[in-house]
Formats: sequence, structure tokens, C-alpha cells
Amino acid sequence: MKLNKRSVAHYALSDSPADHTGFLRSWGGPGSPPTPSGTGRRYWFVLKGNLLFSFETRESRVPLSLVVLEGCTVELAEAPVPEEFAFAIRFDAPGVRPHLLAADGQAAQEAWVKALSRASFGYMRLVVRELESQLQDARQSLALHRCASQRAVANCSKSQAPDHRAPDPENGHFLPRDRSSIGTVEERGIRPIGRDLTEWELQGPASLLLSMGQSPVSPESSCFSTLHDWYGKEIMELRRGWQQRAKGSQTENKSQNRP
Repeated sequence: MKLNKRSVAHYALSDSPADHTGFLRSWGGPGSPPTPSGTGRRYWFVLKGNLLFSFETRESRVPLSLVVLEGCTVELAEAPVPEEFAFAIRFDAPGVRPHLLAADGQAAQEAWVKALSRASFGYMRLVVRELESQLQDARQSLALHRCASQRAVANCSKSQAPDHRAPDPENGHFLPRDRSSIGTVEERGIRPIGRDLTEWELQGPASLLLSMGQSPVSPESSCFSTLHDWYGKEIMELRRGWQQRAKGSQTENKSQNRP
């Protein structure tokens, strides 16, 4: 692999955010002779994408080394010095020495191993495939949920649809669907069962119209029975007066015929 040193140095010192940074001890790495057993050397490391840069100090402007984290694995290792939290970057290529590093503590060691293990494009490719699979499953689940919801709505609409079929005749006569409402019966001018006749007679057409929010002077109801009762009031009064006059004349004739 050929790299442009100037471009790599510019990327290492650019303002692009780093994925991980910190001090690590190094005992040699790929392309460099191994460091003799001892405490190793302490460097400042910067991880950007799949590139691991090392610097002499945190303020250094020139990277000392570069490790391309492709085709490698990151695993825990034993350091030359006891009580060191070491890990190694091992490459699949034959003849390439592992890059042995050590952190200052267990938490820093675990953080570096996790960050370096997720830095390669191979890992990102696996993550993208897993996310695509989850997205496909979510889309299928959403489609099934929508189909089930549409079926439920359709079944509910069918069950609540009004039945326009004619009702079956009872004793040869078609009866209205709702016969339990007293108000409906009263609007038709029919005396309800169980109501007293005198009470029903006191509630004449005017009372019906007033209860329906209509003026007794000019009825607006389209119910035939209500209109019939309203315009039949005058006839009923005339008939009642005729009956009273007929009774009076009969009484007078009886008194005149007595000796």
C-alpha cells in the first residue's frame, strides 16, 4: 500500500473528530524492530476511522507511525512487564509482527480494544448488513400490521352497516322497527299502552307540538297523525257542541210532552 505522507499527516492533524485518543505504551509494531523487554515507550495515539496514528507527545505536529486497521484482529495479550494492561493488533499477513500496546488501566484497555475492533471497513460492512436486515424486517412487520388494521376496519364497517332489508311480517303485518320508544309512539298520535286515557287526552296536539319545539299556532310537523289531530280539533269541538245541543233539545221535548 502506497500512501502520500503529506496527505496522511494533514489528515492526522486536521480538525476532523477523532474516534479515540490516549496515551499507550508500545513495544514495537509492524515494520519496526521489536522493543527490548522493559517498560516500553509511551506515545500519544489518535484513532481516526481505520487509521491509528502515534505521536511523540500530545503537542507533536508530525506523526511517528501509522497503522491501517484492515485485515487484523485486536485481542488481549501479555505485556513484557507484569501488571500492564496490554493488547495486541495481529495481522493475517504472514511475517508481520503484532503491534503490542498497553493502556494505563483496565477501563482504558477495554475502551481501546472496543474502539480498534470496530474501526475496520469489514466491521462497518457487517453493521450495515445487520441494519439493512433489521430495516427489512421492520418494513415487513409494518406492512403486515397495516394489512391487519385494514382488515379489522373493514370487518368493523361491515358489522356496523345498517340492514336495509325489509323486516319479516308479524301476523301478516309489517311493524315499525322501534316500538319501544314512547316518544315515537306519541308523535304518531297513538295512545301508549299503560297510559291513562284522561292523561293522554289532556296532552292534545298543542302539547305535542310544544314538546317538539313547534308553535301550536302554525304546526310544522310532517307527521300525518299530528297534523290530523291538529286540524281535527275544530271538528271535534263542533261535534261536542252538537251533541250537547241535541241532549238539551231532547230534555226540553220531554218536559213539554208531560201532562
